[in-house]
Amino acid sequence: MSTLPKVAWIGLGIMGSPMSENLVKAGYDVTGYTLERDKLDRLSAAGGTAASSVAEAVRDADVIVTMVPASPQVEAVAYGPDGILENARRGALLIDMSSITPQTSLDLAAAAKDKGVRVLDAPVSGGEAGAIEAVLSIMVGGDQADFDEAKPLFEALGKTIVRCGPHGSGQTVKAANQLIVAVNIQACAEAVVFLEKSGVDLAAALDVLGGGLAGSTVLARKKDNFLSRDFRPGFRIDLHHKDMGIVTDAARTVGAALPVGAVVAQLVASLRAQGDGGLDHSALLRAVERLSGAQV
Repeated sequence: MSTLPKVAWIGLGIMGSPMSENLVKAGYDVTGYTLERDKLDRLSAAGGTAASSVAEAVRDADVIVTMVPASPQVEAVAYGPDGILENARRGALLIDMSSITPQTSLDLAAAAKDKGVRVLDAPVSGGEAGAIEAVLSIMVGGDQADFDEAKPLFEALGKTIVRCGPHGSGQTVKAANQLIVAVNIQACAEAVVFLEKSGVDLAAALDVLGGGLAGSTVLARKKDNFLSRDFRPGFRIDLHHKDMGIVTDAARTVGAALPVGAVVAQLVASLRAQGDGGLDHSALLRAVERLSGAQV
């Protein structure tokens, strides 16, 4: 019998499926629920257990992990008679790994406390590749004791695992992460168009840029997307649009100016409005190409 906690995993999308499978590989008993039957079948094939509802998934769980797209989905699975808080056992630990507003995390922690459920907000960075390779960066908000208890589980999912402060802190740091990533992708996209229009060997240029001060994880991860124009989603423009809304709203609340971030947020929004919301966020390159006169 395993001494590891029993895990319920809610949300088996691009990130949730490989993350839950990594817990199975690490020896955890994982019961999952999501809306797509094929994703449940995938978890079962990997050694997990498929549940028919949120309530069924969480009923006997020691740890409940949610990985869903945005605040409305977190609220949908957390609240109500069929939700997590009404069906989880007292003392369970709810870890929300979605990227949502800090206020949603604060509200969830307060509501869960009334039900005897502990909460951590623990959004991640690293994209699909980081999820598959279990090298995610995990930024956590919540009580130190709960973080310490969850640390072994986090170590099966990521490499950089940091408690950033009380409830909501993880989401605040994730918002800053998404700001940096979006601005970095935009800068890379502009450089790619500039290099190509100048007649430079793009692959060679990106190699040498990656080895200098211009190098970044973003450039390393997205270089092949730029070179091949392969924009199959690792992280969709639609989701980055949501995240840019979170960071601009949160920054306004605390009185922080985001002059460059605001421009990039509008570029992300325009790309989405042109029908590219389902593409990877490296498709910001398409927006720069259009602005530069290309027919995309």
